[in-house]
Amino acid sequence: MNENLEEQKKGKYRLIDDGEDTELGHFYKPLPCFGCGIGWFSFLIGFVFPFAWYVATFLYFTNYYRRDPRERSGLAASAIAALIFTVALVIAVLVLVFSGR
Repeated sequence: MNENLEEQKKGKYRLIDDGEDTELGHFYKPLPCFGCGIGWFSFLIGFVFPFAWYVATFLYFTNYYRRDPRERSGLAASAIAALIFTVALVIAVLVLVFSGR
């Protein structure tokens, strides 16, 4: 036992934290927007109001997910949806502009 203590002091071992760590309690809170998070909520609502995808993309690029890492996947999905929507919109506008000639 004494040998393990000296190994730990040298930095070779790390104690496993117990359940009393208060930082883990931060992630026990439910996510905002009905529990699915801002990113996934924006992704779903974006099919009706595409502007929500752009808001979530802005939050993704400003590292909003550092407050809660569980938000990262939803914000990334919204950013991808915004990219696809923008490309489709540009192609549709180009087709409409050049089809009249």
